[in-house]
Amino acid sequence: MNKITLKDRVLMHLYAKGNITSLQAFRDYGATRLSAIIYDLRAEGNNIETTYITRKNRYGDRVTFAKYILHQKGE
Repeated sequence: MNKITLKDRVLMHLYAKGNITSLQAFRDYGATRLSAIIYDLRAEGNNIETTYITRKNRYGDRVTFAKYILHQKGE
């Protein structure tokens, strides 16, 4: 019996929803190092783009975070 890894869960999320942020990965899967998982997924040949988003946090401070977008074959 093969255990589903965190990397598998993130990849399934990307295929199902198209994108993921570190907050989503932490909340949904307990992943604290999303950038490392994305690095490994890219090394396996997945076409994942990084875009940066700037928003205000709960204190009104500007914060920037990465959003990873999966481009499937044919896109």
